[in-house]
Amino acid sequence: VLVLSALLGAPWRALHGAPLAELSGDQDFQLFLHKNLEFTRKIKGDVAALQRVVCDTFQLCKEEELLLVQQDLRITQVALEQCHRPGFQAEACFSQIRDGLHAYHSSLTAVLELLPSHAGLVETLQLDAANLSSNIQQQMEDLGLATVTFPAEDHGPLPAFSSRFQHQVGGFLILANFQRFLETAYRALRHLARL
Repeated sequence: VLVLSALLGAPWRALHGAPLAELSGDQDFQLFLHKNLEFTRKIKGDVAALQRVVCDTFQLCKEEELLLVQQDLRITQVALEQCHRPGFQAEACFSQIRDGLHAYHSSLTAVLELLPSHAGLVETLQLDAANLSSNIQQQMEDLGLATVTFPAEDHGPLPAFSSRFQHQVGGFLILANFQRFLETAYRALRHLARL
């Protein structure tokens, strides 16, 4: 938990040198940032609602209790290191946020299968993730920012869950990872909005 706290807290010190002064006064860019900050906040709220459902339904509420199963399932956090590395570049950060949203859109299928009675919320979350990804892609094109492609990480197909419990834990971990991903993306967008 301490390592996770350090990892989540440390990245924002590196953002202060973001070389985006040429975009900071652009009203369209600022409008994009503010709209998508609100959109990201809404998505985070929906993920939190699903996390509460998983906690209430399956009594899976604390990630630290599931570390051994997590390693066995090989469900990993989608990286966003481009959004908090020294020499921050908007193209790389936006590309990584867009790619991560696409990955979580796919992985939410496991949550949909796990919580059929909450299909509406999960499908809304998938649609919102796809829309936010499209918004970012469109903004990159509008700003003339290059699309950066990163080497494919091992976020391929979800593991085949060998038991109902593994599926429940897998759904819990996907939502926990997605929440952390959204928090990082939110902080990056908020930082850009303050430049």
